[in-house]
Amino acid sequence: MYTELTQGIEVVVTPEFLPEHSRPDVPYYFFAYHVRITNRGEKPVQLISRHWIIRDGMGRNDEVRGPGVVGLQPILEIGQSFEYSSSCPLPTPTGSMRGAYQMVDAEGARFEAKIPLFFLRDMNRNAS
Repeated sequence: MYTELTQGIEVVVTPEFLPEHSRPDVPYYFFAYHVRITNRGEKPVQLISRHWIIRDGMGRNDEVRGPGVVGLQPILEIGQSFEYSSSCPLPTPTGSMRGAYQMVDAEGARFEAKIPLFFLRDMNRNAS
């Protein structure tokens, strides 16, 4: 698990390699990641959009921006969590992801909640 706390918003990410969806001979490596976002702050907040930086094992970066997560823009009351899972294919058996969620609080103030840097690895391979 990887954790980051920004302005009362805790983001916990748990990545996993999915060998049943991967084809190393192509090469194609499929990873899932599970995210829990918890409002540990003092005001309700809404997740508006996301920004991901995805880096493969060769050092190539890909950036993804878009509204919400998994088609939703959840509102988190104080103490409430929101969980979702998504996926990321890579052409290498290793990589990393990081980013930020754009949030807005109940008073309209916008801020970014950091997504921790986390690593994607096919643990069955000795690749860097």
